[in-house]
Amino acid sequence: MDPAARLRALPLRSRLALLVATAVAVAVAGVAAVAWFMVREQLSEQLDSSLRSTNAAAQANQVLGEYRCVSGQVVPPDRLVNNLSAQVQIVFPDGGHCWVDGKNTLRVSGIDLAIAQRERGATFYDTTTTDGTSVRVYSQPATVGPRPAALTVARPLADIDKPLSRLAWVLLLVSGIGVVGGGAAGLLVARAGLRPVDELTDAVEHIARTEDLTVRIPDAGDDEIARLSRSFNSMTAALASSRDRQAQLIADAGHELRTPLTSLRTNIELLARSEETGRAIPPEDRKELLASVKAQMTELATLIGDLQELSRPDAAAPGPLQVVALHDIAAGALSRVRLRGPELTFTRDLRPWYVRGEPAALERAVVNVLDNAVKFSPAGGTVEIALVDGELTVRDHGPGIPAEELPHVFDRFWRSPSARALPGSGLGLSIVARTVQRAGGTARLRPAEPGPGTVAEIRIPGAPTPPPGDPSEGVAGDE
Repeated sequence: MDPAARLRALPLRSRLALLVATAVAVAVAGVAAVAWFMVREQLSEQLDSSLRSTNAAAQANQVLGEYRCVSGQVVPPDRLVNNLSAQVQIVFPDGGHCWVDGKNTLRVSGIDLAIAQRERGATFYDTTTTDGTSVRVYSQPATVGPRPAALTVARPLADIDKPLSRLAWVLLLVSGIGVVGGGAAGLLVARAGLRPVDELTDAVEHIARTEDLTVRIPDAGDDEIARLSRSFNSMTAALASSRDRQAQLIADAGHELRTPLTSLRTNIELLARSEETGRAIPPEDRKELLASVKAQMTELATLIGDLQELSRPDAAAPGPLQVVALHDIAAGALSRVRLRGPELTFTRDLRPWYVRGEPAALERAVVNVLDNAVKFSPAGGTVEIALVDGELTVRDHGPGIPAEELPHVFDRFWRSPSARALPGSGLGLSIVARTVQRAGGTARLRPAEPGPGTVAEIRIPGAPTPPPGDPSEGVAGDE
């Protein structure tokens, strides 16, 4: 398993603590490294300054002009041993050198010869003594009597290496303590920060275990956790409402289905008993019985179709949306409904209006509105349908709907007490509202003025002319 996969396998709390510890480790390591390099640079500058000031003091006292080199040493040597803690020697242009001070002799380098021969100026460099000790050397031009020379002063690099080594161990110890502390702090921060997430997890697990959608999580504050909690509470509330509506739909559907099923069962049992007993049902009664069976089967088929339409998710349109002529759809729906009310008079004023929607669903919605008008119209009454400026209105001259019942007319299975005895499932207007809303429009019912009667209004966004290239033509007229 690769490191990334192993990291993803850890709990979120452990990952946060590990990330915090890693961030602290990187920060502490960076600070320690910067501090170590700064201290090394400072110590190096101090060492160079010390070498430079030591050589300057020797020159200021003009000691070199007072001595001569005997057997590789300056005589008398006690005049130059000033507890400088440094290696000091003189290098002549021919490569000879004279030990002045210190414990060991320095190797003569090409730099020293170049300085003694006046080919370059004073400079610093690193080298080793004859016993292998690493030293920092400052070499500059000097004069021994009449002879040009180079005066080299060296101090061990251990003067800065040892403090740097001790500093490195101290920084390493502090870094370790910082990393451990950072990890502990990260764990505490992760626990405190993820407490609301733990509560959310507990709530989700509780809902999954008990299906209790009434659980709510505290959502005080404006941070991301509070927003997540509010979103979760909104989701559970929506789920609870959806479940309640589903349960209500099932209960209402069962209630509506029971009536035609009971009637259908009774009629079929009567026909079956007649066949079993050999007692024939009078022709007129049998004809009415068969007509009732047919009517109940039609009602069942209509109710099942309405339930299927309402059970479809809002996002699932029954067909592709297209530009359709609403006036043609209204004319077609009117032609179908005329057959259901042959004793009624229908008037129409359908002016061109083009909308975007699904033709079959829109026609069914208009048919449902016209069916309601036919159902509540008195014998010999008039049903008026008009489409003017994009507003489709259907008016009947029936008893009308009381004002207190108007807010409920688009509810599923809702039926006015006065309409309980009339055929229908109570889903027609619900389908109308759903179809119109899907097309981006609105639907409402209001009392007719002057009354009596009811006016159904449907408004869908559109235009009086079709888009370029659309062959549809408007249909308008009066009857």
